[in-house]
Amino acid sequence: MSLLHRSLRPHPLVLSLLPLLGLAPLAAAAQDTAPTQLDAVKVTGSRIPRASVEGPSPVTVITQEQIEAQGYRSAFEALSALTENTGNVQGEDFGNTFTPAANTINLRGLGPNRTLVLVNGRRQSDYPLAYEGSVNVVNLANIPSALIDRIEILAGGASAVYGSDAIAGVVNIILKRHYDGVGINVRAGTTEQGGGDNQRVQAVGGGSGDQWDAIFGLELGNRKAIYGSQRDFMDSLTDDPRGVAPLPTAVAYRRNAGSGNYIDPGLDGCDATSGLYGGSVFRAQNPRQGAYCGSNDAAATFWTVQTEKRNIDAYSALTWRLNDRQELFADAAIGTARIYNNTRAPTWTSSRNYFYNQNSGQLETWYRRFAPEEIGGVQSNANRFLEQSWSFNVGARGSLGSSDWDYEAAYSRSRYENRTRRPVLLAGINDYLLGPKLGTRNGVDVYAPDPTRLYRPLSPTEYDGLSDTQESRNAAWLQTASVSVNGELFALPGGRAALAAVVEAGSQGYRNRPDPRLATGEFWNTSAGIPAGGERDRYAAGVELQLPLLERLTATVAGRYDQYRAAGDHIGKATWSAGLEFRPVDTLLLRASAASSFRAPDMNYVFATETRGYNPGMTDYWRCRTAGQAYDDCDYSGLAIDYTSGANPLLQPETARSYGLGAVWSPSANLDVTVDYYDIRIEDEVTNLDSTRILKDEADCRLGQTVGGDARDIASAQCQDALRRVIRNPADAAVQPNQVVRVLINPINAAAESVRGVDLKANLRWDAGRYGRFSSRLAYSLVIDHDYRQFDGDAIQDQRNSLDSYQWRSRINGSVTWAINDWTATLYGMRYGSLPKTDGSGRIAPYMTYNASLYRRLNDNATLGLIVNNLRDSRPPADRNGGGWPFYPVGNYDPYGRQLWLEFDYRFL
Repeated sequence: MSLLHRSLRPHPLVLSLLPLLGLAPLAAAAQDTAPTQLDAVKVTGSRIPRASVEGPSPVTVITQEQIEAQGYRSAFEALSALTENTGNVQGEDFGNTFTPAANTINLRGLGPNRTLVLVNGRRQSDYPLAYEGSVNVVNLANIPSALIDRIEILAGGASAVYGSDAIAGVVNIILKRHYDGVGINVRAGTTEQGGGDNQRVQAVGGGSGDQWDAIFGLELGNRKAIYGSQRDFMDSLTDDPRGVAPLPTAVAYRRNAGSGNYIDPGLDGCDATSGLYGGSVFRAQNPRQGAYCGSNDAAATFWTVQTEKRNIDAYSALTWRLNDRQELFADAAIGTARIYNNTRAPTWTSSRNYFYNQNSGQLETWYRRFAPEEIGGVQSNANRFLEQSWSFNVGARGSLGSSDWDYEAAYSRSRYENRTRRPVLLAGINDYLLGPKLGTRNGVDVYAPDPTRLYRPLSPTEYDGLSDTQESRNAAWLQTASVSVNGELFALPGGRAALAAVVEAGSQGYRNRPDPRLATGEFWNTSAGIPAGGERDRYAAGVELQLPLLERLTATVAGRYDQYRAAGDHIGKATWSAGLEFRPVDTLLLRASAASSFRAPDMNYVFATETRGYNPGMTDYWRCRTAGQAYDDCDYSGLAIDYTSGANPLLQPETARSYGLGAVWSPSANLDVTVDYYDIRIEDEVTNLDSTRILKDEADCRLGQTVGGDARDIASAQCQDALRRVIRNPADAAVQPNQVVRVLINPINAAAESVRGVDLKANLRWDAGRYGRFSSRLAYSLVIDHDYRQFDGDAIQDQRNSLDSYQWRSRINGSVTWAINDWTATLYGMRYGSLPKTDGSGRIAPYMTYNASLYRRLNDNATLGLIVNNLRDSRPPADRNGGGWPFYPVGNYDPYGRQLWLEFDYRFL
């Protein structure tokens, strides 16, 4: 934001848009009076201050009032509801990821790492753990909503103004700078179906003097977890919407390692375990492979669909005016959070997957899934994320001498620290269940185990002696020094040309320190954790020029050069942008833009060391499809598959071009409509497929087509790459033929991706006299094309219409607000487009939810509110085509059901 205190005469179109953006009261904007003088502001997408909030690129604005009225708990929830957010993400509230403590968004479906997140126009340090174990993102979870003034979103390329990362767009969270008095906000709520009880207290205060302005804010939050077992449509495998339950989840079994068939525990063999998982364990039967001890309730028991969280976040800012033209500023933020999540039960598989049983004379595999009754409750298996973050900015700004040129010089620094504690089994678990090792036979370990030991439940005391906690320590940091200037240059027919210029220098880094005990053999089935990290410097210079060519025609051009340096190497990239604004009449704006963008390689891609580990709960898609078995009822699902991942220090920046055309029509102060077309094209995209994606690609390539029927050429570069990455046992192996031994993962510059679409927004306001005032909003985003090609020469994949892609093709949201006397009510709706069915037979129908809020002003200082999310208590749309538990597309929808909050706000003047 700029502190320029000069005034500009706004265009009439601007006045009609101000109520939408929360920049002026509704009544004031509607008055048919002379245009009001407005202080210039900087709008995201440009460094040039302007009174107009609409420029050559569309900017969506979410005000703090909208965040509260539409039922959002945080900035993250408000941003997730954007129709431009067409990509799915898995984060804090979906409990089954590498980074369940992080919240991020996915603009245009291009990936969460391709959206630049700013706070007050400044970069923030990355989350110290890579999202999904792959890319670097900024966590949106630590910003107190009470301090937010507004959020501005530019959904398109903006590297020429902001530098790297701004390929899909820019999110700029702008915090309040002024506040008089002290305000307290208290909110408490719960879910109708159970779990998720939460409380939040916020305090905001501030004041001003002749030479100073100060503001502070504090937020304390507490939220309980929601478990899958608390939702009746997913608490058991018998909830399968097909009406046919999949195979029960295995709790204990013996298997012949050669044939893969179960060794029958006997008619009463599961009696000892029958009391586990709430008494749901029984002798289950796989019609193809035999009997084992299983449960229909075990899958949901440990899984958190919403994490438990406790947080404290604080912010303060101070401005000191040296004189009428110069001022100093400083602000600081600090946050701490404790997040708890569960992803799956603790499990054990016999040493090296199979062993020689001296008692039976055959190779066997033994498996055990431990229950809450054995470990002291589900919370004993929780992963714990202990996090601290801080940032500060200091600087000076004002006017240069007696000129009309303004400057800002600033230094920013931020840091994010994370300690992750995960429960692990100790190495002694193997001998405890199998007995002592008796030697080897043909390189295979030999045991003489007692089968009753496998089926006997442990006591919590026994489990404590066989388990421990491993802890990793992680950190990321960022610092930037910048100097910017802006001012007017010369006269043109439409007004005076304006210029903004910036130079920046800074550095960023990260560090991951795994538990050193991982390398000592103290834990069961873990590999040595290798520390990773790195640091790089960044330098940049940019210039932006605004040219009022005619009274109704304005051009904007910008150019920037960024350079990254690390370990003696450097990469640099120049980017540009250009835009046109044409107003043929006062009520119509036509605009066009073109820009180039880039993204420096993720630090995790460049500096990560080779990592070896295993992914539990995996599926061998090729063998399932070859056997004609549905994934949720497959003999080759629920596998623990090893992987090896590594970095690529030779990665080059991703490059992109984006184009936009749009119109803004505002025939009156009460109506405005915007239509914008976008086209984003990425080249040299870094691809780093996870194990699941690689195994699906391998299956598609071996079988010549995807589940949805799209053709795949096994000779293509993509297929050859997938086959190379999946290492299997030989087909004629005596034990476990064709079994996946390892999946190889590493990032490369290869892919090309493009997305085109249309955004439509409309706002209508009217005064109904004694019946109050009404306002309504509507937003619609439609993806026209979304194409992907992994390697040059490969066929283009249609991601929009693919039955293997879980990105939305369209999203709609809208709201109606009614204000009368001391009452304000808002109804908000969100429609999600269709998604593929798991078996590729078609698409799941669109899904819609509604939120509502009702506020009453008790007096000049106090307000009481009721917020209800998911008014109809709608369940996520069911996948009735064999998608497996939890029977809906995870990452696209939440399973919370109806949520309710009471809120009280009081302001001490």
